[in-house]
Amino acid sequence: MNKTPLAALLALLLAGCTTQVPQALSPQLVPKNFTSTVPVSAPVWPEIQWWSSFGDPAMTKLVAEAQDNNRDIAAAAARVMQAEAQATVQRSALFPQIDAQAQHTGSQCSGDACRQFLSGKMFSLGFNATYELDFWGLARNNLRAAQEELKSARFAQQAVAMTVTANVASRYMEVLALRSRLAIAHQQIDAINNILQVITLRVKAGADSHLDLMRERTQLESVQAQLPTLETQERLALFALAVLLGRPPENFDIDGKTLDNIAAPAVGAGLPADLLLRRPDVASAEADLAAAHANLDAARAAFLPQISLSSAGGFASTAIGTLLNGSNSGLSYGADLLQAIFDGGKLAGGRDLAEGVQKEALATYQGKVLNAYSDVEGALTQYANTRRSEEHLHNVIEAAREAFAISQLQYRQGAADLLNVLFAQQTLFSAQDQMVQVTLANREAAVHLFEALGGGWQEAPEDRTQMAAGEDRGGSPNR
Repeated sequence: MNKTPLAALLALLLAGCTTQVPQALSPQLVPKNFTSTVPVSAPVWPEIQWWSSFGDPAMTKLVAEAQDNNRDIAAAAARVMQAEAQATVQRSALFPQIDAQAQHTGSQCSGDACRQFLSGKMFSLGFNATYELDFWGLARNNLRAAQEELKSARFAQQAVAMTVTANVASRYMEVLALRSRLAIAHQQIDAINNILQVITLRVKAGADSHLDLMRERTQLESVQAQLPTLETQERLALFALAVLLGRPPENFDIDGKTLDNIAAPAVGAGLPADLLLRRPDVASAEADLAAAHANLDAARAAFLPQISLSSAGGFASTAIGTLLNGSNSGLSYGADLLQAIFDGGKLAGGRDLAEGVQKEALATYQGKVLNAYSDVEGALTQYANTRRSEEHLHNVIEAAREAFAISQLQYRQGAADLLNVLFAQQTLFSAQDQMVQVTLANREAAVHLFEALGGGWQEAPEDRTQMAAGEDRGGSPNR
């Protein structure tokens, strides 16, 4: 008998049960370079503790506390534990299942009627073993899916930790910025009160009209009306920071008072193709796609016959002392082949469901890739443009401060009217307040850039299942 066609068919069936994960990275999805401005001489890619580059030990301490106590990170760690357990459950299908059973039965009766029945005791000790041959890779594909889901959970945990770290840094700086704005508002109130004293004296002397007094009081009330809003925003930001640290918001506070000591670190974006290896959320979506594909392979393997081996043996005796005698033992064994003939479309539906999940996972992965590039481009743009705004506002503040001083001096000397003072005053304090907001936006853009670049995380080569165009399976560019 010629066995070659049968062997070829068998090899084809085996190969069809475990297939390559579909590749989603077309050249259209992976740009060659980032178009936004990259800081000159900036280090490429963030360090793993990138938050320390802002130069604020208090912020570094808060980040460490959040990493230990944040509830979202704890929940992500629990999801990793669940995925590990699920992988263990799926791995068990590759091994024989062995059960042991001990049994004791007894019956007692009296009288002539008992002669029809067995009266006495029976002891038994039995063992059952079953092993399902994973001939078509069904169990292996289920295990592969569980292992990819475990990878996804681990990567998602890293993404959650990075997001929490970025949120801690942002909320901390937001609190400092609001306190800086409150300090500016109080400085403005002090300046207005000083001018009010001069106006009051000039009104009493008849040098100024009552209109000037009302104008300055209006200005005072306007600034004071801003304080409750700023104070509310400061408290809400503080409450949000407390929750990120795993603390109740009651009585929570930080020592920082100003944004002035927060440095503006720079980081380079590297190559777009490398970004996909540094984003844990992208890696998580990549693993989800691989898991969905493994489930599809398992759904296809379920159409093929399932073969299992079984055996049972044990001992039985009316006396426990003689239970383990060889003459009281027995053994049976067999093999089963199960093939679905008609299931009302159950297997076909399962395959179609798995295929739909894979298509969704592929689209989700591609969306994550595009969002990753958008995040970097947006953060680079915001960082560069807010830096430019900072430089211009610095010049505005210097000029406005000098103009305000001159206008006050001229007003006291009677060489200028109050409107000049009010205009110079509003220009100065408005520029100072805007400067704080732009500085906050710049520092938050730096945080976002660090986060968009992956925060120093990097995917291990053995975890990859997606290759960009121009890469070999080893993960290095083809040359």
